[in-house]
Amino acid sequence: MGSVCDDPGAHPLNLRFGPAAVTRAVRAVLAEARGQLSIDPRAVPSVAGLLEAAGRRLGDSSRETLFPVINATGVVIHTNLGRAPLAPEAAAAAQAAAGYGNLELDLDSGRRASRQDHLDALVAEMTGAQAGLAVNNCAGAVLLALAAVARGAPVIVSRGERVEIGGGFRVPDVVAQSGSQLVEVGTTNRTHLRDYEQALRDHPDARVILRTHPSNFRITGFTSAPALDTLAHFAHAHGLLLVEDLGGGALVDLSPHGIVGEPTVQASLRAGVDLVLFSGDKLLGGPQAGIVAGRRERVDQLAAHPLARALRLDKMSVAALAATLRLYRPPSDPIQRVPVLRMLTDPVAVVAARADTLLGRIADVPGLDARIHETLGYAGGGAMPMLALPGRAIALSSLRFSAEDLARRLRTGETRVLGRIEQDQVLLDLRTVADAELPDLAEAIRAAC
Repeated sequence: MGSVCDDPGAHPLNLRFGPAAVTRAVRAVLAEARGQLSIDPRAVPSVAGLLEAAGRRLGDSSRETLFPVINATGVVIHTNLGRAPLAPEAAAAAQAAAGYGNLELDLDSGRRASRQDHLDALVAEMTGAQAGLAVNNCAGAVLLALAAVARGAPVIVSRGERVEIGGGFRVPDVVAQSGSQLVEVGTTNRTHLRDYEQALRDHPDARVILRTHPSNFRITGFTSAPALDTLAHFAHAHGLLLVEDLGGGALVDLSPHGIVGEPTVQASLRAGVDLVLFSGDKLLGGPQAGIVAGRRERVDQLAAHPLARALRLDKMSVAALAATLRLYRPPSDPIQRVPVLRMLTDPVAVVAARADTLLGRIADVPGLDARIHETLGYAGGGAMPMLALPGRAIALSSLRFSAEDLARRLRTGETRVLGRIEQDQVLLDLRTVADAELPDLAEAIRAAC
């Protein structure tokens, strides 16, 4: 290996990447070469060949790994693509926060402040709560809330809400990590107030009822559970707190747009929930965050807990979340200004017009058959699992490439595009494509073909 790294051909690599990185790369390509020699003893590499392979490896390792992607899957809150795309105002706020800023400084007094000061009043204003704070994600908010207010006492959970969501996050596990014992009540499909009463007789030291909204699944048929306001009244009558993991985090009523059954944070608070926990990067349409809204004394309890520092938001997320919340302040219309809400509520006619425009831009691409196809999109991201969003897609078939090859070429081109394959065609769903992306999408299709 020493002779390879000492070869004059290694000098440019040493200057560009540094001797230590070059040595590691040469070791890796030598290991590959030895493996090849065990299969074919004649495959003896030259020093120049080894250095060329090491150079390619070093070049690959120095490239960026995160790229912008045009989401043409029809899944609005796409976890693999970063969930909610930020509104321009939120992206600009995050960029402005990249340098020095008054994250934890009161500029008037010159004294130290809290980063939560940028969010507390905004969360309260937009939800109707007394106070609010935010941590790094909703799972973190659940962990913090239980650790702070249950303080090791039993936590009562309906058996039908003993769930697992993406990434292996399980309600029983987070209750255990908070230091509390989970007490199950009811059955998978039916839970009654008498089940909670029995749990309190068995565990009189319980402090919290945890309610988990089934944001990524539904149990239908012979089901029953106490209404939220009824459960809140029961909890308070017995000296307990009601904490709700709402998940999606809708701040606007989507029913006028045909999306029914999705609860809002405001409705949970009006029902009497003490702490409502929800995501920043789902239906709210902001950066990844776990937001807590509720009574002042309880929110302050969470803010003072040691876990709050471990789970705190970074400065760019604080700025982006604050900017997103301001888009909900009247007279702003969040349906039009928050990308997630716009995509969820776009009428079919709007999506169809987008498909017509794209089809017109690619109609002359040689060897490509492109047609408009009726399709269904989805909210995704653990929100509204039963909701299908009628829309339009462009179905692509190439004379030169298979559907798999065409999809790969679209994913790996200069402008990266993610669609889906159905019946040997690549479908590009226009519900999740912005009008401003259509020219780039058309050029990406041309390049891929």
